[in-house]
Amino acid sequence: MRAGMTGLMSPSITPKRFAFTLVELLVVIAIIGVLVGLLLPAVQAAREAARRMSCSNNLKQVGLATHNYESVYKKLPPAWSLTPDGKGWSMQARILPFIEASGLADGINFGDGYTNSSLVVDGQAVPISAYRVPTYQCPSDPLDQPRLGASGPEYYKLNYAVNQGTWFVFDPQNESNLADGMFVPNRYFGMRDCLDGLSNTLAFAEVKGWTPYMRDVANTMDLTKPIQPEEICALGYGASGFKRDTGHTEWTDGRVHQAGFTTTFTPNLKVLCDDGSGQKLDADWTNSREGKTITLVGGLPTITDTAKTYAAVTSRSYHVGGVLVGVMDGSVRFVTDSVDRDLWQDLSTRMGREVIEWP
Repeated sequence: MRAGMTGLMSPSITPKRFAFTLVELLVVIAIIGVLVGLLLPAVQAAREAARRMSCSNNLKQVGLATHNYESVYKKLPPAWSLTPDGKGWSMQARILPFIEASGLADGINFGDGYTNSSLVVDGQAVPISAYRVPTYQCPSDPLDQPRLGASGPEYYKLNYAVNQGTWFVFDPQNESNLADGMFVPNRYFGMRDCLDGLSNTLAFAEVKGWTPYMRDVANTMDLTKPIQPEEICALGYGASGFKRDTGHTEWTDGRVHQAGFTTTFTPNLKVLCDDGSGQKLDADWTNSREGKTITLVGGLPTITDTAKTYAAVTSRSYHVGGVLVGVMDGSVRFVTDSVDRDLWQDLSTRMGREVIEWP
């Protein structure tokens, strides 16, 4: 030992180590979990608000396209038009040039059924009905996909349907017996026909793609407008059966169960009917499809059906609390599920002479 170094040597000092205990770690994780739980609904609400705004913009574009169509042709397009096979085009197909879809419109032959028009892509014919029209899609609808046929995509859905009135839609034996909606089968109206006023009459409303529906019971009696959903279920369906998921999946088809809606029931009201297997589905109902049976008389297509088209095709959406609607004046509004039924039906008539106050 060196001189001067006497006594005991000073012990080495070990520094303290700082770390989370298991309890502290669990507390931090719990706090983060609570914060995520609080923020997630807000994020989801913000996303839905953005989707709803985009949906509203789409309806605005559809309404503007309808006005532009009327400005060019001096009339409004029919909801459905007679073709040799009965598969008449929708009004949504007729306004394609005014929603920047002229390329798609160029492939349409309105004199023939909607299944007979196609575009050739890479040497292969693709049905017009299989094309997705972005303006007709609400971002809130999760089932944004084509409906497949035997050889691939055959149809595509839509989320904005035309106002075809309260209940009665079409009389195949007397076409002068017109429905009370703004758009009717095989008839061109003008703005002047909207006697209730453009700001008081519905043009469009949201619908859900892939909606179940019943059709073609073909009751030849005059049917009273139902009040309760159970009355619809009691009317039943025809030999073509209960369609579990194909309503509003054909934007080209002008029939009411595909491209239209009626105000028989208020928005999003559930019409739960048995599909035949014991399962209850929220469904639409049509007494007889427009132009179901066609015969050529003197070379001209003639409808031979005797049953009138009555329809309970409900406006539905994926937005909470109601549906977006397009009004004939071009505006877009949100109508809640709790809207008075009489008021909802008054808004869908073009010449009911009702005094309207928007909810």
